[in-house]
Amino acid sequence: MNKKALDGLWDGTRQRYGVYLRVLETIPDDQYQAHPVRGMRTPAELVVHASGGIVRDIAHGVAKGEIKSNAPAEAATAQSLKSAADAIAFARRCWKEADSAVAGIGDAQLAAMVKAWGMSLPGSACMHILHDELVHHRGQFYVFARACGGAPPFLWSFGENAPEFAPRTGEEHLP
Repeated sequence: MNKKALDGLWDGTRQRYGVYLRVLETIPDDQYQAHPVRGMRTPAELVVHASGGIVRDIAHGVAKGEIKSNAPAEAATAQSLKSAADAIAFARRCWKEADSAVAGIGDAQLAAMVKAWGMSLPGSACMHILHDELVHHRGQFYVFARACGGAPPFLWSFGENAPEFAPRTGEEHLP
């Protein structure tokens, strides 16, 4: 993977993240600290894991050469997310941080080995892991939304995202 390929992957991730944010809106506030699906994380815990531990932390890790776990802090952060508004605000902050980190990733970081999860992987592999994990966890939120009586958005309804997550239609994304 090179920077041009990363930019394409990241643009698709950006659009999927927009749908992810919309799914978070469909989970009732009183369910963010509950276990709507037995044996799974709470929605608040999953937001912290997906937005912070996956999207933000992997992007930062590829940029810096090491992905560090923030697991101890994740529990406290999850406890602070009491509503959809809290979860969405956290997820948006994580996106901004990740997007900033990805903007600084170039061919060298994609080819370099990144220390992560007790092994070393190329930065490009870590970016694919980020993408796959986000898709996986977005699916979990669809289950949560339905288990809580919500109606999640159509999986591919990118055009209904907030403007910063909507498909780009022209030259606005070109340098």
